[in-house]
Amino acid sequence: MFIAYAIVAAFMSVVLLASAGAKFTRPRRLVDQMATLGLPYRVLPFLGAAQVAGAGGLIIGLWRGPLGIAAAVGLTLYFIGAVAAHLRAGDYKGAPPAAVLTLVAVVLIALRAATL
Repeated sequence: MFIAYAIVAAFMSVVLLASAGAKFTRPRRLVDQMATLGLPYRVLPFLGAAQVAGAGGLIIGLWRGPLGIAAAVGLTLYFIGAVAAHLRAGDYKGAPPAAVLTLVAVVLIALRAATL
């Protein structure tokens, strides 16, 4: 189970860091999407920082199990919020990727809890 956690945590961390990088560099496509969701431009750095913190927590969670679980719980809540934001705005194409990432975060909770 630990190896599965390590693999999934590494994958999720790469995805999170790529997404955070986009939030910090603010490409036009992302800015337009955030405007569609009704999120102000100024929240992008905070969303990116939350993703970097989540990725770091997952990786540190390889050595400190409870921190990995806490990071996965935080990411679960983050992505539940993302799904809700997409659905509220009527962006039904944007909700499924966020829902998949929510499920991956839940799997990470289960995998790390199983290896404590």
